[in-house]
Order: sequence, then C-alpha cells, then structure tokens
Amino acid sequence: MSETDCLFCKIVKGEVPAEIVREGDRTIAFRDINPQAPTHVLVVPRDHHPDVASAAVADSGLIDEIVREAHEVAVADNVADSGYRLVFNTGGNGGQTVFHLHGHLLGGRGLNWPPG
Repeated sequence: MSETDCLFCKIVKGEVPAEIVREGDRTIAFRDINPQAPTHVLVVPRDHHPDVASAAVADSGLIDEIVREAHEVAVADNVADSGYRLVFNTGGNGGQTVFHLHGHLLGGRGLNWPPG
C-alpha cells in the first residue's frame, strides 16, 4: 500500500474526518470508529511507517513518543489510574488491518487476557 492510499495518512492530512483527541509534533491520536472498550484511541505517527518493527528500526525515539502520547490520552480520559492496555498489532496474522503504525489505547473496563 502506498502512502497516498493509506487511511491513516489521509486522517493525518485532514482528508478523512476523525475524532481527534490529541495532537503532537510527531503524532496524532483519534478515537477508533469501532471501539472495543469505552476508551479506544489510536495513536499514530504523522510520518508513514508500515508497522511498529519498521518504525523501531528507522526512527529512534518514535515508539517512546507514541507511548508517552498514549499515556497522556489515558490521563485525559481518566483511565490511567485504573489501568489501560496499549497494543501494537504487526502483520496480518498479528491482527493489523491498516498498515500504518498505530498503538491502540484501550481502557475503561476490565481487560482480561486473552482478549475476547
């Protein structure tokens, strides 16, 4: 998939609407359109990286920034104290459906493992 076809690149550029909850210099956070928990926010880098592994190799510090931004969203949504989950799916078998790095911030209910 090219960056011009990437849904999350289009959201970052403002070409596709999203409920944005936080913006940083290098990241943007928006509510998932199919939430799996009361708080379900995606934190994505503004630059296109197909997955978390490629970003970790290519851009030192980006994953740290995504995690920091996710925590700030958790604080703002009042789920930081009770607990939350941050998930990075990588590849089709890992559950990734949009091939632009994104962390799923999930909270607001008990999150048993395995999910389901």
